[in-house]
Amino acid sequence: MRFVTKGQKQFKANLHSHSVLSDGKKTPEELVEMYREKGYSILAVTDHEYPADHTDLTTDDMLMITGYEAYIRPSKICRFNRFAPEIHLNLIARDPHNTGIVCYDPVCFKYMPLAKQVKAPHYGRIGRRKFTVPYINRFIRAANEHGYLVSLNHPCWSMQDTEDLKRLEGLWSLEIFNTASMKLSGYAENMPVYDSLLRYGKTKLYCHGSDDNHNTGPLDDPMSDSFGAWTMVICEELSYGSVIEALEKGNFYASTGPVINRLEFEDGKAYVECTDAKRITMHMTPKYSKTVYDREGKTIDSAVFDLPSDAPYVYFSIVDGNGGKAYTHAFELRTKKKK
Repeated sequence: MRFVTKGQKQFKANLHSHSVLSDGKKTPEELVEMYREKGYSILAVTDHEYPADHTDLTTDDMLMITGYEAYIRPSKICRFNRFAPEIHLNLIARDPHNTGIVCYDPVCFKYMPLAKQVKAPHYGRIGRRKFTVPYINRFIRAANEHGYLVSLNHPCWSMQDTEDLKRLEGLWSLEIFNTASMKLSGYAENMPVYDSLLRYGKTKLYCHGSDDNHNTGPLDDPMSDSFGAWTMVICEELSYGSVIEALEKGNFYASTGPVINRLEFEDGKAYVECTDAKRITMHMTPKYSKTVYDREGKTIDSAVFDLPSDAPYVYFSIVDGNGGKAYTHAFELRTKKKK
């Protein structure tokens, strides 16, 4: 099986950002320019409860992905409470012109003009949202049925109970890195949450990185929430259909620095090649991993692992000299059943 082959095209993406249409400080046009200058090729402007089609900003070197961020809170009037859990979901549209609203609750829509709320297509049940697992599952199901990929955003920032997350169905991917949350609290490397869900059996769930940027300060400020985490999408061309297909199939990985140039499985081994790294690790559980590194502290750019015969899946991480990390999603293995 080949996940990344040498020379294969990869496109740098930010799949979670906010503009002046909600609580961001940059226009969509300004976001496009700043991400283009940093070498990105894909941008999703996912304003809070504001589905909008920005594909008119797509160019030969920048693809705009349509989507928005939805939230469900315990408050009946969707009031923010910094001491209570909530859930945020990013909805990525398979169709670039899909701007439908899922499970419309008017109290959640404080940014989108009322006229646009009324005119937009409505999917699923209209009415008050409920912060319960059954309701959230209905929301996700309605989003999936009407053309959206649904990701789980910043679970640690949202203070979500992992036991509740285990009961959610239909999620496509989970944010492993979230720049804004990391700058705010440091609680945004969500690998322990992802690993827990994998061990529970959620091995079809992918993982990605994003900024969740609002740009309340200058880009050169040390606390800037831009350009900190991203998703490397592996596909043959920079087109909407090609990128969405790659996302659906899990042909991407999360990064805050390293690039994976090769990841292939052959004859019971995994072959990894990457940009300069301090260590490359194959994970099975938090108690069970294998790491390749240089004993003198020099950088490495490749590793070969024997695939385990006793683990249902593996995933990989890479750490570079600056502390940047890359994570893949889990790859299921065909393991022999114990007699």
